Amino acid sequence: MSWHTEIEELQRLKKVSREHGGEASVQKQKSRGKLTVRERIQHILDDNTFHESGALAGKATYDEEGNVKTFMPANFLLGTGKIDGRKVVVGADDFTVRGGASDGGIKAKQEYAELMAYELQLPMVRLVDGTGGGGSVKSLDSSGSTYVPVNPAWDHVVKNMGRVPVVAAALGATAGLGAARVAASHFSVMVEELSQIFVAGPQVVKFGMGQDLTKEELGGAAVHRASGAVDNIASSEEDAFMQMRTFLSYMPSNIFELPPVEESEDARDRREESLIEAIPRNRRRPYKVRELLEKVLDENSIFEIGKHFGSSTVTGLARLNGHPVGYLANDPYVLGGGMTRESSEKIERFVDLCQTFHLPIVTSLTNQDL
Repeated sequence: MSWHTEIEELQRLKKVSREHGGEASVQKQKSRGKLTVRERIQHILDDNTFHESGALAGKATYDEEGNVKTFMPANFLLGTGKIDGRKVVVGADDFTVRGGASDGGIKAKQEYAELMAYELQLPMVRLVDGTGGGGSVKSLDSSGSTYVPVNPAWDHVVKNMGRVPVVAAALGATAGLGAARVAASHFSVMVEELSQIFVAGPQVVKFGMGQDLTKEELGGAAVHRASGAVDNIASSEEDAFMQMRTFLSYMPSNIFELPPVEESEDARDRREESLIEAIPRNRRRPYKVRELLEKVLDENSIFEIGKHFGSSTVTGLARLNGHPVGYLANDPYVLGGGMTRESSEKIERFVDLCQTFHLPIVTSLTNQDL
């Protein structure tokens, strides 16, 4: 007696899980200009490196003989892969299954993704699209209870912030716990005109406050340029993935390692004679700090973080002789480079990032506030 029947059933369910929420849901996703979750994973990882875990997790109904009648895959994919040859953990929402809502999910998958990153000491990559595992009215009705105020799934989200690099992208309308999962990262990015981040959507705001707001007005890129809730704004999903890969290229895999050193193509003895005139003798005259940084740091190595928030301060990652460093400067063209509440928050967060992952900081400060 063989197991052919059972194996065929597993293969059938695996095929169903790869069809996302069905053809109609996939077409709807595409019509909004969005990639599917597997396309996103393919874009951010090195080719052919994704190893999925929990592919058959989902919700099923059975006939009287115990055979599967219907199967809805979980709306969250997880697994390991490689970015620039280094192993990472990926957790990604599938909006085509119940719009990313929690009642379409398997809570343990998200918890396991964060635990896997923590235990294996690997960078955590989050691709968030939907509520990202947050509660919904429907899930509350079906379970009869809520995890508020205790949320065990959040424990390793917090622990990972002090152990491994965490990057997150908002790739659609992201609400509730999904929005929190974007913010609880070392680097976050959203896509212009595609992504929105808010605690609750327009309907909840209208019911609670009587205001009619669109998703974009409530939590679009223009809002978060000012709020600082995300670090960078991307022009497309592909741009967002490239920014996440770039950020990780400066980071060690965990706090127990040093940042990766690359062979520099910038000659160590390169001289920039223009630096002698870069800063005017007249203190009332501003100078372009980004041009100054480009001349000091390795060529083509600068990756700016948080350009639009606290913009009197300039922060980012770069390399010196191939070694990853953070850089911190003030911009005389914005408020004379003076300190603001926003720039103070930006500096605190940035210095904490560099301290956590052993990055030296190159400073270019000419303002008395700093």
